[in-house]
Amino acid sequence: MYTLKKSLGQHFLKDENICRRIVDELTKHPFRNLLEVGPGGGALTKYLIQLPGVNFKAVELDEEKVVYLKATYPVLQDKIIHQSFLDIEKPFDESFTVVGNFPYNISTQILFKILEWETGVDCVIGMFQKEVAQRVAAREGSKVYGVTSVLVQAFYDVEYLFDVSENSFNPPPKVKSGVIRLLPRKAPLEIKSRKAFFNLVKTAFNQRRKTLRNACKGLFDSAVLQDPIFDKRAEQLSIEAFAQLSFQMK
Repeated sequence: MYTLKKSLGQHFLKDENICRRIVDELTKHPFRNLLEVGPGGGALTKYLIQLPGVNFKAVELDEEKVVYLKATYPVLQDKIIHQSFLDIEKPFDESFTVVGNFPYNISTQILFKILEWETGVDCVIGMFQKEVAQRVAAREGSKVYGVTSVLVQAFYDVEYLFDVSENSFNPPPKVKSGVIRLLPRKAPLEIKSRKAFFNLVKTAFNQRRKTLRNACKGLFDSAVLQDPIFDKRAEQLSIEAFAQLSFQMK
């Protein structure tokens, strides 16, 4: 068997109904290449390796879990990348889908890593701490709308799928969880550049209580800052408004 490591944020899914529900959502959008993040004890893995015609890989940092998975599911012998997800190279030459009960202590970093791969990821089905899942899916005007919301939704349409009770895990976390789906935006967002857009969004939300005029005054010429849009605060701007503003940056 294996042990649970709190240092790695391990809470293993044990509810078979939730596992099957995730796989059901996953298979609604066809794919050939699939990467599972943090397979742990294999709760999802045992379903994923049965999917027909799928080129499957998993990334797992914990050596004990790697040994356990390979012993329990011999088909995984050459399918496991023994590294932190945050350190791996792009796992497939072609586009791929990502699925997982993401380690909660690095879940936001996982999303930003996926963004670095740009058009390489066709779909993400991820389990997050519920607050994080809600933040990723939030729209302008929401109290939890922020940097993660804007940067992820600039490239992906986000759908909040369902809640997951803490009792679905071993050991039960102290928080509820939520599963979300990311699909590439149907209408790609026009931005000045990724660097400019990311800088604008992070600067705007860094002082979210201030108006954009005060928070972002170093990014625009004084004449541009006279536009009434700068009377607003970051949380009031849509993703599209941020995109349009990026073209007016210095």
